[in-house]
Amino acid sequence: MIAALGETMSHRNLSAVLCLMLLSATALAAEPPIALVIHGGAGVIDRARMTPEREASYRAGLAAAVDAGYAILERGGSSLDAVGAAVRMMEDDPQFNAGRGAALNHDGDAELDSAIMDGNGPRAGAIAGVWHVKNPVDLARLVMDRSPHVLLVAGGAEEFALEQGVVLVPRSYFRTRARIAELAEEQQAAEDKARIQNPKGTVGAVALDRAGNLAAATSTGGLANKHAGRVGDSPIIGAGTYANNQSCAVSGTGAGEYFMRQLVAYDICALVAYGHLTLERAVSEVVHEKLRATGGEGGVIAIDPAGNIAMDFNTAGMFRAARDGHGRREIAIYHDK
Repeated sequence: MIAALGETMSHRNLSAVLCLMLLSATALAAEPPIALVIHGGAGVIDRARMTPEREASYRAGLAAAVDAGYAILERGGSSLDAVGAAVRMMEDDPQFNAGRGAALNHDGDAELDSAIMDGNGPRAGAIAGVWHVKNPVDLARLVMDRSPHVLLVAGGAEEFALEQGVVLVPRSYFRTRARIAELAEEQQAAEDKARIQNPKGTVGAVALDRAGNLAAATSTGGLANKHAGRVGDSPIIGAGTYANNQSCAVSGTGAGEYFMRQLVAYDICALVAYGHLTLERAVSEVVHEKLRATGGEGGVIAIDPAGNIAMDFNTAGMFRAARDGHGRREIAIYHDK
């Protein structure tokens, strides 16, 4: 009888353990998805001129940024905080065209643009043509959170930055040796050249948090040798940056004038929301058909409410990275599968 009782208890204990395992598996399966995608620019990225050291440096910069943003999502943080952290990391990294490594205009100054958008609302904030803001993405966030406006530019944006206690730096902070050399080369050339050390583009991030909220952020120094006062697509909501919880979040990189004329970021989300296209198909249609048909070059990163990710471009390469809750951790530059 004792043996039978022991056997019965063993069966009961086993059943209890199995039930707990099943409940745990169900809970894990039901856990809301999280994901983060970043880009560090798209353009003429020539494999033949990419040294192993340079490639390793870019990959390390992308890894640091995607891991910093994803860590916030893992802790239950917001998609807004995640994209801000990822972009801030790239703004501080002089090899990317944003913040510290921003391209210089014709006068040899960095004029910085940035935008951030909360898909929950949606809400947005952007700044353009600032000269002294160390991390433009932080100022864009403050415009969204602490002002009634969406876009502030130039001196007015910097006055707002002073009011908010944002870190300002002298213009010399942005005059890195690489960007000065790039400007000199650009000014001597009549046509674009392939410069792997300084490809075209911007930096950006899109994210989905556990609450189901999407966010996007983009930051750039714009084009090397650009006319003073030129503003590209990055701070233009709907052109280079867009997020809406009902469709997707998008950040673009490339020839900004084309992105502005075609409202690339919004167009992708509209195709998802109204055309009922998958995120991958919507991105492909805009990047490879609509944008290319007008001569536009560049790429986008995007994410939808289900955690689906798209990273696509019609140029030789796009610096990019992605992480999600399923264990995906990808860092890439070219069209490698």
